[in-house]
Amino acid sequence: MTETPTETPGVVFPQNRSCPYHPPSGYPRPSRGDGPVSRVRLFDGRTVWLVTGHAEARALLVDPRLSSDREHPEFPVFARRLADTTQRRVELLGVDDPEHHTQRRMLIPSFTLRRTAALRPRIREIVDGLLDAMVAQGPPAELVTSFALPVPSMVICALLGVPYEDHAFFEAQSRKLLRGPEGSDVEAARDALTEYFRTLIAHKRREPGDGLLDELIAQRLETGELDLDALVRLAQILLVAGHETTANMISLGTLTLLQHPEQLALLRAAGPDGVGTAVEELLRFLSIADGLSRIAVEDIEVGGVVLRAGDGVLLSTAVSNRDATVYPAPDALDLERGARNHVAFGFGIHQCLGQNLARAELEIALPALFERLPGLRTAVPVAEIPFKPGDTVQGLLELPVTW
Repeated sequence: MTETPTETPGVVFPQNRSCPYHPPSGYPRPSRGDGPVSRVRLFDGRTVWLVTGHAEARALLVDPRLSSDREHPEFPVFARRLADTTQRRVELLGVDDPEHHTQRRMLIPSFTLRRTAALRPRIREIVDGLLDAMVAQGPPAELVTSFALPVPSMVICALLGVPYEDHAFFEAQSRKLLRGPEGSDVEAARDALTEYFRTLIAHKRREPGDGLLDELIAQRLETGELDLDALVRLAQILLVAGHETTANMISLGTLTLLQHPEQLALLRAAGPDGVGTAVEELLRFLSIADGLSRIAVEDIEVGGVVLRAGDGVLLSTAVSNRDATVYPAPDALDLERGARNHVAFGFGIHQCLGQNLARAELEIALPALFERLPGLRTAVPVAEIPFKPGDTVQGLLELPVTW
């Protein structure tokens, strides 16, 4: 057993990617001889553990000695804007079992494979409508706002029963919630979304609809199983997570495929039976939700070190998904790899609830985009395409394209 080292580490977390589809080159990597669990330094000088080994990440993500409780006073935050905000309760993502299990059980029926399969015709209809509009308008276009963001935004609105005509408001608040830039921006976005959902829920109590939010009102709120504040927080998580992550995957996935034409050719030829395999590799390769945060509540021995109770723990999905012991030639994009067992959606009890929906959206949107616009290409040099910093969900700020 190795005791916790006391030296101050030189590696800072998070770092910006120098390429939007590769992990930061400065992160520890087991393939370069670094250990699977390392110490890193946050913006305020605090040192925490960074997990970069695939096996170690999967083991820790199912270990009940790691907590997701965002209200814990030592819970690690890796951006100043988050440290400057009031630590508020976060439903689903920020609670542990048994409470987490109770909340997840309420939602699972809406995100099963069967329920997702029933949504696929609607997703296809949304994708086709957006592509029709792009074709009618003609090139050039900005793909994030014309396609990548509207697809999951429309889908999650349809699922939840949120009016899509409000999308400009909640997309703007989501951006501030995730990227700030200041703590006051994060607080203001939380408050604005809270007020929005309080008003929407009050309306739905008077005039029920047929979305998931309506079901939760009837089956959980009115019965007293959920109080209003908890339902509002759940709705915020579902709405923000339900469109931000998939939008980033569509735009960044598009750029990645354009930069790997031989792999794009494989996607074009994959057909319905092969597109799922291709999407799994894109999820592994891009790993846009990097730096999962936890707090150790008991001592844990893993990867040759000891995580002490009270230690902050971050798990780099981007580096874990490039573990050469699991994925040969891990830095190569290979759509025929069969990249199951990746941790792009996390693992264990907090594995992404909406992963089936995200897969369906990607499996429909990406092939349709390249089928309808076979000459699709970037409209500016790739070096000029702006992408997001390392302290938020990874993706593109915009993607100018032509065809």
